[in-house]
Amino acid sequence: MRRAPVLAVAALLLAPLVAATSPADAGPVRAAADPSPYHATIQITDHGIPHITADDWGSLGYGSGYAVADSSICNLADTLLTARGERSKYLGPNGRYADMVTPAATNLEVDAFVTDLHNRHVVEDLLASPAGPSERAKQMVDGYVAGINRWIEDNAVTDPACAGAPWITPTATSLDLWYGVYMANLIASSGQFISAIVGADPATLDDPGLPVDLPNLPTNNTQARSFATKVNRDKLLRALGHDSAFGSNATAIGGDDSSTGRGLLLGNPHFPWAGRYRFTQQQLTIPGQYDVAGASLIGSPVVNIGWNKDVAWSHTVSTAYRFTPYEYFTPGPGTTYLSANGVRKQAEHRFVDVQARQPDGSIATVHEDLYRTPQGYVIDAPSMFMGWTAASFWAIRDANAEHLRTIDTFLNMGEATDVRDLLRRQDAGGGMPWVNTTAADSSGNALYADHSVVPNVTNALATRCMTPVGLVLKLVAGLPGLNGALADGACKWGTDPDAQRPGIFGDQHLPDVVTRTWVMNANDSFWTPNNKIRLEGYPDIIGCEKCVRTMRTRMVQQYVVDRLKQGKETPATLRGHEYENRVRAGEIMRAGGKLDQVCAQTGETQACAVLKAWDGHSDASSVGYQIFEAFVTRAPTGTGLWSVPFQPRDPLNTPRTMKTGPKVVAAMKAAINAVRNAGVAFDATWGSLQVAGDRGAPAYPLGGGDGDLAGNANALASRLASTNTDRYKPVTYGSSHIQAISFLADGSVLPRTILTYSQYEDPTSPWSSDQTQLYSQEQWVDFPWTPTQVQQQLVRTIDLQGS
Repeated sequence: MRRAPVLAVAALLLAPLVAATSPADAGPVRAAADPSPYHATIQITDHGIPHITADDWGSLGYGSGYAVADSSICNLADTLLTARGERSKYLGPNGRYADMVTPAATNLEVDAFVTDLHNRHVVEDLLASPAGPSERAKQMVDGYVAGINRWIEDNAVTDPACAGAPWITPTATSLDLWYGVYMANLIASSGQFISAIVGADPATLDDPGLPVDLPNLPTNNTQARSFATKVNRDKLLRALGHDSAFGSNATAIGGDDSSTGRGLLLGNPHFPWAGRYRFTQQQLTIPGQYDVAGASLIGSPVVNIGWNKDVAWSHTVSTAYRFTPYEYFTPGPGTTYLSANGVRKQAEHRFVDVQARQPDGSIATVHEDLYRTPQGYVIDAPSMFMGWTAASFWAIRDANAEHLRTIDTFLNMGEATDVRDLLRRQDAGGGMPWVNTTAADSSGNALYADHSVVPNVTNALATRCMTPVGLVLKLVAGLPGLNGALADGACKWGTDPDAQRPGIFGDQHLPDVVTRTWVMNANDSFWTPNNKIRLEGYPDIIGCEKCVRTMRTRMVQQYVVDRLKQGKETPATLRGHEYENRVRAGEIMRAGGKLDQVCAQTGETQACAVLKAWDGHSDASSVGYQIFEAFVTRAPTGTGLWSVPFQPRDPLNTPRTMKTGPKVVAAMKAAINAVRNAGVAFDATWGSLQVAGDRGAPAYPLGGGDGDLAGNANALASRLASTNTDRYKPVTYGSSHIQAISFLADGSVLPRTILTYSQYEDPTSPWSSDQTQLYSQEQWVDFPWTPTQVQQQLVRTIDLQGS
């Protein structure tokens, strides 16, 4: 029988800790003596950053779990509650699970999906399989969960978000956490379809499963090509969760372009400031064996983005798909489908029971159902042209649903000795779920690679296996929809001999480059890792080649291109790009006075005077950027905006030359009206309008702004719930754990970081917004990396023993 709910809730790492302000005050706080397998030392430095030292993997996890519970217990508790499928029981079935990454499904839908995973023993089976974790990863998870439980036993929860929550008890299990890890693997695949999975039912007269706007689906490839021209590409990509909403930038400088002759790295993931996918900072050390620092997502006992003495890395969300949809043709409405040679089969109809809290506080059992084929869950998604119609239905095969190797992958990377070794270890792990890797090392090498988990679907396989609607998906969104009748035969995913397991691409089919110049990625495809290198000839399912780049990609590249015209990148100049806040679209649109010409045609003299005087940046002190951002988010796209179209031979500088016709002028007029109607002064400073909006944060003014359209590398957005809603743009998403890691000429490491929303979630903690204030002031944290540096910033030491 499964143990009761886990978790707990949170607060500071010992209230007494906060009072200590100097190493002199930092005497060890010894937990109650208790002979046990776990013993870790946690040293807390400025900003609440934990440095965990232990002699074994389980104890290292123990210290990490205790520390993350202290900083983020409400979030951690919610993650584990979700992993157990008990959200409806405690939070009600109609509430929304909003992780700010996947589409917001109801608690009931999430619980039904997770409960079916439990009923099928998915994680249990993976734990025992070759696609499961190593023994040391299991030990870290066991220790991590024990550390969470220990924190709950020892501490009162002070965070008002979850204080007194009945599900917070010291009974977390390792299986709870593994299900949490598994769910995180699925956010770019099955996680995008939870409502469509739980809501899937055979077609009826009232619900024929057809898209409302384009109901006449194609039945042959000629019709498919015509149909594809009518589809709203942006809308489809958003529905598929493939619109770069989840982003990041990373730049690695090699020794030839670095003033130190060694590697430099600037990494900036664009992640939510609230919810499941927040980062916490930590350093993990087993003396003489393992030493890595950086940031970990909530629920991860290992460092996901970070550095050691030899190599530093960051991640950006990849354009590759993690799944393929299979279309199954039916002889009529219902669950019967045709397999090879016309053999009739039935989709599996599965039932789950979910405990759900009722309005009167009682608990009732709610029955839900789901459908599966041997490839995966059936979906009903008419808006994506994958509805359950009378003629066919679709099921998703998910490559990230077939492994539990993520923790091993990151754990392995922490031991890397250079960027090539980093990539080898990543490939051996076989669990990089949905991100690119950009890295630099102390020898002066720079790496870009998309060696993430990708279905082994070559272009040849896709061509012979796409159905007519599957061809539409491929033409519009790059996602091949395959023939389900042949899913176990001619249309089955391939297997590479160098892949960690069957069904995914091995490194021979995945893009990468190692150079001594420089590389970057900002969520466009692998094709242009810098202004000169081109990676081509890879399967389309990984991403497009010879395709337009976003303004954010162009800005990140332009920073390096412009710097190298003046001299080599230095540690100071590279990290300086983070706060430069140039706006690439503004620079291009202003060429030839086009932006001012467009504005003048609106007749809005006051607004246009402000826009003309705008400094071209999105600094907190910039005046007029609000007009530009409102314009660029309303402007036409493609040939409707640019006189010089995109040219594959010059992707960094095209498209360009903004048009000044009626559609563009209308967009400018609409933008000015939007700013006016929002009650915003045209001449207000940007920092008075864009402020921190995460829970408990003061309204600190922030520079940066829209990423892909405006071209801010320091990308910030306002999404879902926030505080400081009296301001024009309260930020809840974007730049997060920023790290500028420099390998210096003397062989030492210079780490500078900023966690934009700060380490602690509890608003009563002094560490809940201190780094946010530094970010507002465009400063950095001197991350203590060596034992001497840790001692210099030490606030408190916890000697932690437990079982």
